[in-house]
Amino acid sequence: MIKTTTTILDQIRQELRENVEESDTFDSQRFFKETVICYGVRTPVVRAIAKKYFKEVKQLDKKELFALCEQLLQNRYNEEATIAIQWASGIAKQFEKSDFMIFESWLEKYIDNRWKDDDFCLHIIRPMIEKYPELIEQVKSWAHSTNMWQRRASAVSFITTLGGFYATNHNLKDIFVVAETLLHDPEDLVQKGYGWMLKAASIHNQKAIFEFVMKHKATMPRTALRYAIEKLPPNLKKQAMIR
Repeated sequence: MIKTTTTILDQIRQELRENVEESDTFDSQRFFKETVICYGVRTPVVRAIAKKYFKEVKQLDKKELFALCEQLLQNRYNEEATIAIQWASGIAKQFEKSDFMIFESWLEKYIDNRWKDDDFCLHIIRPMIEKYPELIEQVKSWAHSTNMWQRRASAVSFITTLGGFYATNHNLKDIFVVAETLLHDPEDLVQKGYGWMLKAASIHNQKAIFEFVMKHKATMPRTALRYAIEKLPPNLKKQAMIR
């Protein structure tokens, strides 16, 4: 018989506390410019804990599992967010179009740093738009948000963990719309987000990405430009970097 969800959360939090990294060389905050809330547990350990307890919660009704994930997200700790995202992505085959409203609310309310944003986009939003391409327009609309993490998400959601990007017949058009919307975004991490999206797209669309960069390089922030051209051949990189 499954334990109560409260018991499971208590056990997870206790296990996280028991696995806090005491080494002077490990500092979770050093990976972030923004202030983050962390126990101080290394990511592989967190993912192992998530996997261990997923065996106990995966039998829950999807609504119950999502509610449990939200309780983890509400606590604000990076490690608990990692577990929540891993659990939700573990039932990706059960995702329905209506679930997008739940995920969008999580993004708005609980995603508050780069680590959470990227993990959430790569493992929840990207599979959603792959399964339901009609949701792409809503993802693109995040580029206009006043929330910088939603703006970053509008770009990162098009990237896959395989180093490519989510492909549809009109995908390049979509990512160029997002990149142009975010082109002069004042936030460094948003610039890096859309630069990363362009870099991922360049793997299979080198010419199109190079042409986009050349068109906008006069005003594109150097941070975004450097990310975008990272996978291009040296001769094209050199052209792109010339003002």
